[in-house]
Amino acid sequence: MNNIILQGINLTKFFYSQGKIVYILKNISFKINQGDIAIITGKSGSGKSTLLHIISGLDCPNFGEVLFNGISLNSISSNEMARLRRSKIGFIYQFHHLLLDFNVFENVAMPLLINNKSIKESKEIVFEILKKVNLEKKINKYPSELSGGERQRVAIARALVHQPTLIIADEPTSNLDQYNTDVIFDIIFELNSTLKTSFVIVTHNSCYIKQSSILFQIKNSQLFNEKIK
Repeated sequence: MNNIILQGINLTKFFYSQGKIVYILKNISFKINQGDIAIITGKSGSGKSTLLHIISGLDCPNFGEVLFNGISLNSISSNEMARLRRSKIGFIYQFHHLLLDFNVFENVAMPLLINNKSIKESKEIVFEILKKVNLEKKINKYPSELSGGERQRVAIARALVHQPTLIIADEPTSNLDQYNTDVIFDIIFELNSTLKTSFVIVTHNSCYIKQSSILFQIKNSQLFNEKIK
């Protein structure tokens, strides 16, 4: 039996413009199972980032609800939501958002330190994660000493270091060339295979759809999906 880790039920998001309702998302529902890689496509401004914000608890729908491991995000406090994001959800953004005054170890260890892990405890965990993204030899380097692809791999390591159930990625390769884009997606698929981490990825790059589990397309405020495998 599949383990549903994320479910959207009748999600609707709108705003008012000149006295009229403008829908961003309209009555959309979906299910994502443990170990799925779900890719979201759609034109610029179609609501992809809004959907990511809603499923991660950074924004609220006007109607509907999101269930994370069966828990409704509508039913928990902002402090509980923050703890959930710190422990169960990882984020990879279009820009790496690394702390420039901190080295690779310190950037990757940050989620662990926020969750009250000691530096001693964090060192072994960080080193193992950096090995998975082939950056263990760069552990003492600063972001300014890394290539664009390496910085994004550090961002992936940071997203993974607290062993989240779900990673949400918003255009994680849009600023990279094709070579580094291939490297990043190879890492994502490998981590999904070995760690069974679920991914929700917004991307315009159609080259990787066949390796995903589900393809979602947002069009005219509606969500369409197709099982890939």
